[in-house]
Amino acid sequence: MNTSTPKQLPYGNADFRKIRMNHFAYVDKTHFIETLEQESNSSQIFIRPRRFGKSLFLSMLAYYYDVNYADEFEQLFGDLYIGQHPTRRKNSYAVMEFDFSGLNTANAESFQNSFFDNVRHTVCRFLDKHQNIFSKADQIIDQINQQEHSTLSILDWSFRVAESAKIQIFVIIDEYDHFANDLIAIGTIMGDDFYKKMITANGLVRDFYERIKAATKFSTVDRTFITGISPVMFDDLTNCYNIADNLTLDLQYNEMLGFTSKEVDWLMDAVGIDADRINMDMEYYYNGYRFNAESENKVYNSTMILYFFRQLLKTGNGKIPANLIDPNLNIDPSRLKRLIKNEDNCNTLIQIIKEGSIVSTILEKFSIDQLNDDHYFISLLFYMGLLTIKERYLDEFHLVIPNYSIQTTYWSYLRDLVQDHAPDIMLNVKELRESVRAMAIEGDIHGFIDYVSQNAFSKLSDFDLQRFDEKYIKVLLFAYLLLNGIYIPMSEFETVPGRADIFLQRNPNFPQVQYEWVLELKYCKTDAKKSEIDQKRQKGLEQLKQYIHSSRLKDRSNLKSALLLFIGKDKYEIVT
Repeated sequence: MNTSTPKQLPYGNADFRKIRMNHFAYVDKTHFIETLEQESNSSQIFIRPRRFGKSLFLSMLAYYYDVNYADEFEQLFGDLYIGQHPTRRKNSYAVMEFDFSGLNTANAESFQNSFFDNVRHTVCRFLDKHQNIFSKADQIIDQINQQEHSTLSILDWSFRVAESAKIQIFVIIDEYDHFANDLIAIGTIMGDDFYKKMITANGLVRDFYERIKAATKFSTVDRTFITGISPVMFDDLTNCYNIADNLTLDLQYNEMLGFTSKEVDWLMDAVGIDADRINMDMEYYYNGYRFNAESENKVYNSTMILYFFRQLLKTGNGKIPANLIDPNLNIDPSRLKRLIKNEDNCNTLIQIIKEGSIVSTILEKFSIDQLNDDHYFISLLFYMGLLTIKERYLDEFHLVIPNYSIQTTYWSYLRDLVQDHAPDIMLNVKELRESVRAMAIEGDIHGFIDYVSQNAFSKLSDFDLQRFDEKYIKVLLFAYLLLNGIYIPMSEFETVPGRADIFLQRNPNFPQVQYEWVLELKYCKTDAKKSEIDQKRQKGLEQLKQYIHSSRLKDRSNLKSALLLFIGKDKYEIVT
C-alpha cells in the first residue's frame, strides 16, 4: 500500500485543473488524447451513461488543448502519459465549451430563450477567457450583451474574431441531447411538433449545428468533440451535422470513461484505502459495463465507485457504509416511466427484469419518435446504462443488467409499475420492516410472505396477473426486500451445483442479524391439480437440500431455508 500522503478523493469534482492543482487523485485517461488526435476525422461524438465521467474528460481536453494553459502544461500533465508523450496539437487552440445540461424546457419560449442565453454566455466567456489573443474582446462582449442578436450572429462573431487572430477553435459540447431527453420525460407539454421544429430546417438547434459545420469547412473550427447520454438526436441532425464520427462503440474507446479493475486498485492505493479490509464484492455492486463485445475489460461506473470510496473513507477502519448505492445515480425514472406507457416497451422491460438479459441489436442512431419500437427502446436502455454487452449473439448482442446497483433500480421500477396498475396496494413500510426484522432476528419468514401476499400479490391487476409466475414473484419479493437494508438479496445465487432462486446474505453493517436465508420459489395456477402441486413441492425441497449442502453454503452459520409454494395469487405454502 502507498505509504506517502494519501490524495483527496475527487468525488463530485469535474474540473481537471482543480483536481491536478489541489492534490486530488486522478485516474490517468490522457493516453486517449493521443488516440483521438490520430483519428482521421477531427469531428467526434462519444456517448456514455450519466455520471460516467464525461464532464471531467471534457475538462481535461479543454486544459490540454487551450492555448491559455501552455504555461501550466508541466503542472497539469507532466507526470501523466500525455505529459511524457505530448501531441502536435497541445495548447494550440482557443477552446469553446458548451454545456446544454441546464436548458429550461418548461415551454417552447423558455427553451428558446435559455438556448439563446446559453450560447450568448458561452461565447462571451470564450471571448473573455482569450482576451490576450482577441483584440477588443471587452468591446465585443459589451455589444453582444447590449444589442439584440440571433444565435447565429453571435456564433459568427466569435468565429470572425478567431479568424482575425489567426487561431483555430476547438468546440466542445457537453449534454448535446439534454433537451431531447427532457422531452422524452415530460411528453408533449410543449406540443407534438416542438422537437421537430427545433431540429428541422430553420429550427434553432439545427441552425446552431449547421453554423458549426460551416465553420469547420473554412477551418475556423478545426476540432469538435460532442458528448451526451443517448444518440436520440443523431438521426435528426444527420443532414445538418453529418461531419462527425461516432466513436461510442469502438473497441479502442471501451475504457475511455469509467474505471477498469486495475484503475480501481490504483485509486484505492492513491487515496489510502486498504483493499484487504473491504468485506464485500465491489465488482458485483459496481462493475460490469462493456461497450464493445470484443473488449477484454469491463469497466466500473466511475461515480458509483467514487461514491463508495467516499463513504468508506468517512466511516474509517474499512467499515462498509450503510448506503452502498449513490442516491444521485437515479436513472431518470420519469423518462422511463413515460416510455413504458407503450405496452410493447412495458412488456420488454418486464422481460428484462425477469430474465436479467435480452438479445437485441444496438442501434447507433435513432429519433425521438422511434422509441416505441422495441429495438430502439432496448438500445436506449443500453445507452442509459441499464443494459450492457455480455457477448455477441450471431448478428445481435446478448445484453445483460450490468451490476447489482442497476438491478436494484429495475426492482424499484417494477414495484412502482405494479402499484400504478394496482392502486389498491397500500405500502405500510413500518409493518414491512418489522416482518423482515423477524426473518433476521427470529428466523421467522411467515410474517414477510404473509405481508407481501395480502398487501401486494392478492391485489394485482389483470395486467400483472398475465405475467405472474415464479420469476415475477421473485422480482417482486426483491422489490419489497429492497426497502429494508438488512439483507443483500441475491438472485440466481450459484451454489455449485445448482442456483438458488434467492439468497438473502446479511449486510456486513448489521452483525446482529442472526439468520441468512436461501429460498426456492414454485408457482402453480389456481386450478392446478393436487398431483402437480405435490410434484413441485417435492422438487423444491430436493433443490433446497442440494443448496444448503453445497460447498458455498454448507459452512455458513445460522443459515435457514424455505420453500415458497404459491398457488394462484392469494394462496401459498411455506415449508421450512
